[in-house]
Amino acid sequence: MVLERMRFMGLRNPLARFKEFLWQEFSFITGNYRILVFSWMIMDLAMEMPHSNFQYFIEALGGPPIALGLIGFGNFVAMAAVAFPGGYLADKYGRRWLIKTMTFAMALSFLFFVFAPSWHFVLLGSIVSSLCLIYQPALFAMVQDSLPPERRGMGSSIIQLIHGTFNTPGPVIAIFLFASFGKVVGQRVIYLLMTGFFLAAAVLRLRLKETMTDGKPIRFSYFISSYPQAIKESVGVWKFVPRTVLWLFSVRTLVMFGISLTGVINALYARDVLGITEQQWYFVFIPLLLTMVVASLPIGKLVDKIGRKIPIILGLGVLGLGTVIFTFGDYVMIMVSMCLFGFAHMLIMSGAMALATDLIQPVYRGKVIGFNNFFGYILMGLGMLLGGYLYGNFIPQSPFIISLGATFIALLMVIFLVHEPKERVGAITQA
Repeated sequence: MVLERMRFMGLRNPLARFKEFLWQEFSFITGNYRILVFSWMIMDLAMEMPHSNFQYFIEALGGPPIALGLIGFGNFVAMAAVAFPGGYLADKYGRRWLIKTMTFAMALSFLFFVFAPSWHFVLLGSIVSSLCLIYQPALFAMVQDSLPPERRGMGSSIIQLIHGTFNTPGPVIAIFLFASFGKVVGQRVIYLLMTGFFLAAAVLRLRLKETMTDGKPIRFSYFISSYPQAIKESVGVWKFVPRTVLWLFSVRTLVMFGISLTGVINALYARDVLGITEQQWYFVFIPLLLTMVVASLPIGKLVDKIGRKIPIILGLGVLGLGTVIFTFGDYVMIMVSMCLFGFAHMLIMSGAMALATDLIQPVYRGKVIGFNNFFGYILMGLGMLLGGYLYGNFIPQSPFIISLGATFIALLMVIFLVHEPKERVGAITQA
């Protein structure tokens, strides 16, 4: 009897220690952060599905390579247009209303893609969907509000883990849909699924609690009437935030510009220059997402353990290596480059998000994010327009060469101009 009890205790102790470990590592997943995590899980089930076929879908609807650039440009200019009021309204009137209302609106915007008779309607749908992202500064400000300083690396990585884990089935499901319905009808079915999943996430986000407000209700008219004040305060906020935030924003913008240059034509480049078939291309996103799943928590732990700057530097180096391998690779090397892109994305995003949260006071977060998004999205739109133009009119490798240069400049900026604070900004707790 005593021996049996000892055996039971021997089994129980490791389980108890494991349970205690999980609690210590993940007990911060509560309140608004938990709701946002679950809503992202729902949205991400469908989010990755259309990406592998999007360029072929536009081609099938009569769009030339420059059409991809125009759609990307319209998409990011629309996001830039709402960045200033999005950040201003998030700090002045609160995060919750913008998030819950615009998630519903964004879900319905995917119907433009479902019924698009030509690529021009995809352009229109992209613009409408992007305007709904006026809630983006509020969304990321609420995440920053909710994470304690010692768990910001892990919190940022968990978001990327969710994106990777719940995006991973997307390409597999998409391959099945394309095989069953073709690349046009299959793509429409995917956008219909996205509408349903986003509506479910919007319902879940009704449970969010406000973290920053002056107590006054927000009105749709404020989206326009507040624009001049939003620009003024979003520019003026830089008097109150550390200079490192500006350099960090510049690094992020350069990385986004470089990715947009190549992302707009990578499927066409792989097919027409590297000889990768469309069926093979549908599989290349799987290693990208799996890498993000595997690497997310270790990288989050790394960011919390050794700091924010070193992971960003490593991520930029890996991003440059992946770009070179993709540009001159075969099918196997493209798979390798996708793994590197996933690893680089995790390092850069987790490190940069944690560092920005360390540096920016909650009352300024929405405006800083809005300012960053405005210029970042403008440059991403120009990058997509330029990428489509260069690919169709110059050597096809030119977008990748320029992207590599942007990554190198960003790396130098992090090394010499970005610094971590001695004391980190605290979190806002919710009941």
